[in-house]
Amino acid sequence: MSGDAVRSPGRGPVTTPVSRMAALARAELTLLGRSRGTVVAAVLLPLVLPVSLVSVVDDMDVEDAGLTTGLVLLPAAIGFSLLFGVYSALTAIYTARREELVLKRLRTGELRDTEILGGSALPVLTTGLVQSVVLVVGSTVLLDIPAPKAPHLAVLGLLLGLVMCAALAAVTAAVTRTVESTQVTTMPMVLVSMIGSGVTVPLELLPDRLASMFELLPLTPVITLVRGGWTGELSGLGALGAVGTALAWTLPAVFAVRRWFRWEPRR
Repeated sequence: MSGDAVRSPGRGPVTTPVSRMAALARAELTLLGRSRGTVVAAVLLPLVLPVSLVSVVDDMDVEDAGLTTGLVLLPAAIGFSLLFGVYSALTAIYTARREELVLKRLRTGELRDTEILGGSALPVLTTGLVQSVVLVVGSTVLLDIPAPKAPHLAVLGLLLGLVMCAALAAVTAAVTRTVESTQVTTMPMVLVSMIGSGVTVPLELLPDRLASMFELLPLTPVITLVRGGWTGELSGLGALGAVGTALAWTLPAVFAVRRWFRWEPRR
């Protein structure tokens, strides 16, 4: 008997939430592979962008902050993966599926709302996770980065980042009218995160007051936890603060999705 469903006498196969989400994820993966623009944004762009920062980081006095070029570029690379490979790509996917009436049709079947959103996000989240692992391996080899001193913090930061970016993508899709306009609606999150979350410039190099303000941005706790996982210099209180900030963005985003996410085309 198949592991995806069990058969109830007189009723036919009975599916489970896991099997339904897996089936939707497989269909979404097929559609994802057909969209060249999404593939480029989700897969290639996050791998290429960190290379452009090498000369910029080399000109910074990162040694004064106890960092190295590798310890700046690795969290930045993961940040790019989350911003472009997860957040921006998933916003476009949710918007496209809504405008194509895919989400509306899915709601008429067995799938629950959370299963639809989760199953649609699984391929992108898996890509972001695999991409981050590739970036870690590549950075370790090419940038001579030592093994992380607190790997649990790096893993926690990455997982929080994946969940948060998925939730924020659904929120952004709710206010996005067309797939083309996702380039505009995702821009604030992308620009603010690149400038102020320690992606391009470590917060350690900024004035204390400005750094304290930037610590409250959505992606900052993720970068803080990932970098702290390698340096081992993030205190327990600092780690709790970063987790709290990430949850303070994620939980309201989940609530907003449950209440205001649009399942039909915006006309």
